Amino acid sequence: MVDMAVGIIIGAAFGRIVTSLVNAMLLPPLGLVLGKVDFSNLFVNLSWSHYDTLAKAKAAGAPTLNYGIFLNNVINFLIVAFAIFLLVRGINRLRRQQVAPAPEPTTKRCRYCDSTISMHAIRCPQCTSDLQAANARP
Repeated sequence: MVDMAVGIIIGAAFGRIVTSLVNAMLLPPLGLVLGKVDFSNLFVNLSWSHYDTLAKAKAAGAPTLNYGIFLNNVINFLIVAFAIFLLVRGINRLRRQQVAPAPEPTTKRCRYCDSTISMHAIRCPQCTSDLQAANARP
């Protein structure tokens, strides 16, 4: 239960870091490349009035579709999803590297007829050779 709580807290903090990364580091250069566009200020006004910014439209109470904020959230999600993918892939790779010990053998080969028999067999069921006598020989 404690592990899950720690994971949730770290996940929330990681989400804030990614949001900050997207809003402060990734979207401004992308907006500059696309013609000085501020993604957080992109919106479609659903009223008949004109508003220059999203803040002015919200202050006036105008209905808006805020697709710029939606784009920010999609980019946040993609970054978080990619980071989690890399984390899970790394953990799975570490688990694969931990090799389990080889299981004890349950069969052996008959010294005379080369058939597979149980480890506990005293006599070969195929050629009826005495296996105890075979073990006694050098």
